[in-house]
Amino acid sequence: MKILVVGSGGREHAITWRLAQDETKHELFCAPGNAGTAAIATNIAVGAEDVPGVVAWAVANKPDLVVVGPEAPLCKGLVDELAKIGVKAFGPPLAGARMEGSKAFAKEIMKAAGVPTGRAETFTDAAKAKAALPAYGLPVVIKADGLAAGKGVIIAETQADAEAAIDDMLVGNKFGAAGAEVLLEEFLVGEECSILALVDGEHAVLLPSSQDHKRIFDGDKGPNTGGMGAYSPAPVVTADRLPFIRDTIILPVVRELKKRGIVYKGVLYAGLMINNVPGGKPAASGSDVNVVEFNARFGDPETEAVLPRIGGDFAKILLACAEGTLKDADVVIKDDCAATVIISSGGYPGSYEKGKEITGLEAANAVSGAMVFHCGTKAADGKVLTAGGRVLSVTGMGATLREAVDTAYKAVDKIAFDQAFHRKDIAHRAFERG
Repeated sequence: MKILVVGSGGREHAITWRLAQDETKHELFCAPGNAGTAAIATNIAVGAEDVPGVVAWAVANKPDLVVVGPEAPLCKGLVDELAKIGVKAFGPPLAGARMEGSKAFAKEIMKAAGVPTGRAETFTDAAKAKAALPAYGLPVVIKADGLAAGKGVIIAETQADAEAAIDDMLVGNKFGAAGAEVLLEEFLVGEECSILALVDGEHAVLLPSSQDHKRIFDGDKGPNTGGMGAYSPAPVVTADRLPFIRDTIILPVVRELKKRGIVYKGVLYAGLMINNVPGGKPAASGSDVNVVEFNARFGDPETEAVLPRIGGDFAKILLACAEGTLKDADVVIKDDCAATVIISSGGYPGSYEKGKEITGLEAANAVSGAMVFHCGTKAADGKVLTAGGRVLSVTGMGATLREAVDTAYKAVDKIAFDQAFHRKDIAHRAFERG
């Protein structure tokens, strides 16, 4: 097949890499791609958020499938525009992408579908939001309704912090239109994990569980990032929970959307909180598995840990989602474990320098069971340079999680660039469980 992957990060490199592993060889393109995708696909000079540009390329080149990586083009209606010209796409339409683009909409859908989630209210008036704070106690979660580049969620430990977050969003306009509405949300106790479900408009197949590491420093310290690593499977998601997650969380959302005339196809990513804390405060929902958020696409860096565990014909799976013909048997899950370590630029998630030369990529890729995905890189004068905060995503595979982690770090140790930084405790929660 001729396939276009839209995006430029580690997620898109992993998607492109997985498509290249299919027994059937595909003609692969990336818009715009990065230095890593350039080795296995043809990069085209069209930005991921340039919807007219992607559509124009599709008109001229007639791909069999377009796989949309990031949330922004989904929330700009790229899939809808491709449908108008008869091009199949993996990803939800604009109306379905609101599951990520509007937290208030997602809560509305969950409530209507009876999905367990934290109690929440939406506000546009700062004074009214502050007046409602006592009902939630502390800590409390304050969320900007729209897309805020992963920075629109504040966990406030004090009344003053909560009021400041509300003022930042509703009065100070910190997140622009994304923060014109805010949600006050119940703080959920437990351990977070991710479930990526493939959806064809009616059916859903769960991919292996994963858990990412949001904080910049070891021990889950410091500010939140886009993710400093991930591993799969996540032991907190025991096998007996998977039917519950599918039947009580994923499928009810798909059905509620369909009831409203929204045929959801692509990935429905459920960020879950599992209350496994002895004596931990029970959620208002009464369930020990609750939805923290939904995303409308593959997660990053979870994708880099999950896709290497998927067997079979990946292009066929994605096309089946787009065509509404997905079957459980299409998705083959390998027994191997996977662990992913992000190498970032020094200073991230704050300010950082770009243009640092990266060495050791060939040696890292030569490590048995390891693969290096590019997150923020560019090629220049025969060199690979840093071009983002998260630079590389290094994945290791193994028969056990310990083997996978060791393989990943063995490959990480081969790579160098000025001020490179990575966490050294990926999968620590799994190992602490024994």
